[in-house]
Amino acid sequence: MKENISINIGGVADFVSLEELAAHTRQSLRHLEAVLSRTGAGNDFLGWVNLPEDIAPQLSRIESMAKHLRSISDTTVVVGIGGSYLGARAVIEALSHSFSHFSKDKTHTILYAGHNVCEEYIYDLLEVLEHRNYSIIVISKSGTTTEPAIAFRLLKDQIERKYGKAIAGDRIVAITDATKGALRSLAELNGYETFEIPDDIGGRYSVLTPVGLLPVAVAGYNIKELVEGARVAMQFTRGNKEPEKNPALIYATVRNILLQAGKSLEILVNFNPKLHYFAEWWKQLFGESEGKDGKGIFPVSVDFTTDLHSLGQYIQEGQRILFETVLSIATTPAKVKVPFEKDDQDQLNYLAGKQICEINKSAESGTVIAHNEGGVPVISVNIPALNAYYLGQLIYFFEMSCAISGYILDVNPFDQPGVEAYKKNMFALLNKPGFEDAGRILREKIKR
Repeated sequence: MKENISINIGGVADFVSLEELAAHTRQSLRHLEAVLSRTGAGNDFLGWVNLPEDIAPQLSRIESMAKHLRSISDTTVVVGIGGSYLGARAVIEALSHSFSHFSKDKTHTILYAGHNVCEEYIYDLLEVLEHRNYSIIVISKSGTTTEPAIAFRLLKDQIERKYGKAIAGDRIVAITDATKGALRSLAELNGYETFEIPDDIGGRYSVLTPVGLLPVAVAGYNIKELVEGARVAMQFTRGNKEPEKNPALIYATVRNILLQAGKSLEILVNFNPKLHYFAEWWKQLFGESEGKDGKGIFPVSVDFTTDLHSLGQYIQEGQRILFETVLSIATTPAKVKVPFEKDDQDQLNYLAGKQICEINKSAESGTVIAHNEGGVPVISVNIPALNAYYLGQLIYFFEMSCAISGYILDVNPFDQPGVEAYKKNMFALLNKPGFEDAGRILREKIKR
């Protein structure tokens, strides 16, 4: 029987009593019930709760499409922003060779577009693609979100010029609304293959839909293992009504107790740079779900040991407004040992014969102790290995934790009204029809 991910809250013992934690976790059980019974705020966006089971019938078609794209191209551009791209990139980067573009085993390259409107980035991407045999996965529920819509317009123009419109149409897959929206209309007009974004699943909870699964499969990774890991996590979170044994309940509760104690900033820590984009996905998940009505914990992330030589000073001795959640990976398949040097000029012979992972683990343990003793509560999420199965567990664990945590805060964890503010100003400044008056007002503000 495989081991599951688990949570260790020993690093918060000096800040939260066991009695307080037990009492609050029992109270949080009603928030889990609200998720499962669909009686809480945003209950029309709870399709992700059963997704590890519901997605199973689609996996063969997703794998078949991935095989097709890999057979006709060596590069795929994933076009999307926020939840339409971060989940896929989180999984792909976590599973990829650290230097994948140079790896001898590399068979397919994944590039990304539509997550910014930086002209240099887009120019460089188009330049590279002139010399690549590529396909496109465009992801947008509406098809009108500015950043991916601009990127897709440019890529569509290039790919049609490069291969001809008919052949280009076979190289484009659209993941969008089932019946409506600009991208749905464009796909039907041009004959693109399509996959649906379910109406009851928001972008940041969509990793286990075709939004995340198709790019992951095209990259060459096992989506059935990813979904199976999520299914197991569904069992030990959704199906576990014992507060003291449900890691999602415990995590959601502890972080909110710490918030009440003035710890308003949570740092997600990794000691493996492959998890950098997983942290980016996590930041969107919690930041967009909780940050509303003047509430929420501000989510940030660090890559250790790199950032110990920059932000480490602040974490150790700065304002005591933060706590850490450490992603702790138990094992690694890599085997690299420190060699012995006869003259020992760098004085590292005391490490000779040790594996790098042992040194990294010592850095992790030493950091946790130092930060804890410096007044930083530390939660550890223990991950047996970094693979698709455990990434699936981790994704579902954080999704369920986030939903429960949002309900503890008494906010709707499934909407994002604040995201629209910058868009309205951008539209006004760009003279989008209907925004002319607002544009004049904003330009006067800029002058001042």
